[in-house]
Amino acid sequence: MRPPLPRLHAITDERIARRPDLDLIAAALAQGGGSDLAFHARGRELTGLEHYSLSFQLSILPSFLFVNDRLDIALAVPTAGVQLGHGSLPVSAARALNPVWWIGRSVHDLAEAEAARTEGADYLVVGPVFATASHPGRAPLGLERLQAIAAAVDGLPVIAIGGISVDRVREVKTSGAYGVAAIRALWDDVEPAEAARRMREWMS
Repeated sequence: MRPPLPRLHAITDERIARRPDLDLIAAALAQGGGSDLAFHARGRELTGLEHYSLSFQLSILPSFLFVNDRLDIALAVPTAGVQLGHGSLPVSAARALNPVWWIGRSVHDLAEAEAARTEGADYLVVGPVFATASHPGRAPLGLERLQAIAAAVDGLPVIAIGGISVDRVREVKTSGAYGVAAIRALWDDVEPAEAARRMREWMS
């Protein structure tokens, strides 16, 4: 039986994946996030070996692992779910590889969200909700459009991403988000365990 979808998602990028203290920060996040934390092994510019090494390193922690885009790597490590981007394989292809995975889609507007729901995604990562350095050229959705997307997908879990900080968790939850995803607000916090704990508590 598939466990509940975590509400807190700690996303990596190339910079984080290559940090020498990755294991220490990840362990602290796992401590603070508990069973409500999922790590996302992500990094579009990582080599296959780097992405595999990152995924394996995160998979041994007492949290859930989601692998972004690389379904081959998701098959090679203990993985709870996969996150598919705009250019990834369809949901049906991922489902055929492992029917118990949580399969998510990254979407940026209402049309993409409705298409992902029709395609059979289990959850959506929606953003950027606020301005973020990760996507400097993309205009933020804002809370009203986040709320419209959450209402339109009829109960499909929505994970809000983009400029998410601890003090913004309550307002995105009020706007219909099931959970939140973050990069810098978790990995770069001076007290990552506390940041994860506070985000988890606000979402639950």
